[in-house]
Amino acid sequence: MYMFGVFMLRVSSKSRYAVRIMVHLAQQGLHASPARKQDIAASEEISADYVEQILIRLRGGGLVTSHRGARGGFTLAREPHLIRVLDVVEAAEGNLAFVPEEEALSGHATIAATSQMWHAAQALLEGNLADVTIAGLAAEADKLRQGAQLLYDI
Repeated sequence: MYMFGVFMLRVSSKSRYAVRIMVHLAQQGLHASPARKQDIAASEEISADYVEQILIRLRGGGLVTSHRGARGGFTLAREPHLIRVLDVVEAAEGNLAFVPEEEALSGHATIAATSQMWHAAQALLEGNLADVTIAGLAAEADKLRQGAQLLYDI
């Protein structure tokens, strides 16, 4: 068994932005008008082209639905409490893997020993990301936004 203290893992901007985009859509509401990529980009301060690339991955992962036409855009494909952050990261990046599978299967003793440690770390990360939903993050963002508004109203 491996114990892990606090360690820094750099998550790609694609994953971070994908989660922010999903929270933005959740705050819009499941049955609201579709959000345009330009509006998401402006609100989240992300390039519209990058937002589009991420939305394509999220659509491929079954997390968002695209709507064509003059009032087109993107909406969540299901209720935000059913969407885990792990789902979003996997749609943006593919499956999380700290160690390539062919390395994990190697007969080399030090590779096998370190692979076990990385697999344990991966399981912890996946567990943490699976415990957080987009609905929970949207509620937290709303709470923070309301607190910020109170500070400005003094």
